[in-house]
Amino acid sequence: MKSILLLVVLITILVIIYIRVAPSDAERWHVDPAIARNPGQAGHLLNPGPRFDVSPAMLLRKIDDIALDWPRTKRLAGSIEEGRLTYVTRTKWIGFPDYTTVAFVETDGSVAPVILARLRFGGGDLGVNRKRVEAWVEELSNAYSPLDQ
Repeated sequence: MKSILLLVVLITILVIIYIRVAPSDAERWHVDPAIARNPGQAGHLLNPGPRFDVSPAMLLRKIDDIALDWPRTKRLAGSIEEGRLTYVTRTKWIGFPDYTTVAFVETDGSVAPVILARLRFGGGDLGVNRKRVEAWVEELSNAYSPLDQ
């Protein structure tokens, strides 16, 4: 019985280590959120978000600042010039990675963010991706007044 328990503990530790150190494949996660399918319970898709009277570059620069200030978040791929940015945000304790890709759409002289946030491991994220997307959009709305208000 002790050996089975020890094996379960060892496997659990190895899984946690794998989750923390598994490399992130930028090609897999850096997708166009405007054409991506909705991840359902495995994330959140905002397509499109509120409209702003700013240039696409200004919108992406501000979102980049917001994202990089977010705890445990790093840019994985993309650039302002490309018009798309992808970030990986890890949970505090185990380090589960969530991927958030931000782009924009232009309509009627305004620009709106399109944000796709999704998890890598598991079947549901308990709403953390939606909360992150909503917080980023709220900070963006505090910086630039949305036209939709």
